[in-house]
Amino acid sequence: MEWERESWIEEYEAGERISEIARQHQVSRRTVHKWIERWQQYGQEGLEELNRAPHEHPQAVGEIWKERVRAARQQHPRWGAPKLAWLLKQRKQAEEVPSVSTIGRILRESGLSRGRRAKPRAPATGELQEAEQPNQVWAIDFKGWCRTGDGARCEPLTITDQASRYLLCCQGLSTTRTEVVRPVMERVFERYGVPARMRSDNGAPFASVGECGLTELAVWWMELGIECERIQAGRPQQNGRHERMHRTLKEATMEPPAATLRQQQRRFDEFREEYNQARPHEALGQRVPASLYVPAAVSYTGKIREPDYPAHWPVRKVSDGGHMRWMSQRIFVSHALTGKHLGWEPVGEGVWKIWFYKHWLGNWEQASKRLWRPAALLRRESGRAGKAQSSPAR
Repeated sequence: MEWERESWIEEYEAGERISEIARQHQVSRRTVHKWIERWQQYGQEGLEELNRAPHEHPQAVGEIWKERVRAARQQHPRWGAPKLAWLLKQRKQAEEVPSVSTIGRILRESGLSRGRRAKPRAPATGELQEAEQPNQVWAIDFKGWCRTGDGARCEPLTITDQASRYLLCCQGLSTTRTEVVRPVMERVFERYGVPARMRSDNGAPFASVGECGLTELAVWWMELGIECERIQAGRPQQNGRHERMHRTLKEATMEPPAATLRQQQRRFDEFREEYNQARPHEALGQRVPASLYVPAAVSYTGKIREPDYPAHWPVRKVSDGGHMRWMSQRIFVSHALTGKHLGWEPVGEGVWKIWFYKHWLGNWEQASKRLWRPAALLRRESGRAGKAQSSPAR
């Protein structure tokens, strides 16, 4: 651009009118005037672009404040920007302290702060089914743990029927491990039967952070004919009925906790009796859950139902380590499926859908020699759709 401005000056000195210069070069007369005045005032240097940065930055922080922030962080290495801002305000009451965001920026620029890594989450399982009849959907979760008066850890395991709000289980456990949870669930199944679907969050032992999100407990449910539902990470409102019960449970039995785990369980049992038999629910037309709930038609026998895949589907067994063989290739599926049989549904040339009972694990594509999980397939299809929309029409 500078050489263009030089030509404007040459034409101007040769006697050309400014309006004609502007017309020939397809710029405004105001622009030509500006650069001629710059040239007349500063000479050749005036034809160069000036630095557009402001002389003063309203949000700039002096080196003194930067040193104060660094010193405060070194004194309190575990404190974040909000606490450091509070500390500096206490020390420098007569001065205006930088904002929390500015202190955070100083910490990052000084290498004294690192962003938190995103916590891995199990994937959701698609749309959640609305419960219209008892045992259509059960919800399961752990209410936040507490310590009883004697120091024992109490992890309340709760199960509710979503249609009737009936509280099927409220058992205080010492851990959330599968070997402790499964016997409790077996007793619930023996008493109330087996539901059609089980809804849970993304935490252990109901889900894992692996790509298919399966755990030993979830696999066992599927073997019993139960379909698994997982809510989206960070969306407890998708299991709102259960969460509302948890709030009532906490207020009634855990504020404060009992002196011993046995006494805490007695509180849980009394709460469950009142919740089901005596407490009316507005969402139920002021009826009690016990007036609507009936046990499931499917009884629990403890026997595992083998998957019944169509006869034309190839079937492969998952070996130790969560791998299986396909066309001389070793494919990792899930540790939770070790010893289980998976069905391969042919859906296209060199493409198979892989199933465990009714649970879709993903697509195997022979061309790429890759098992595409449902979430990865969704991202890929979304990317293709975005490219198709952004590409120009021919």
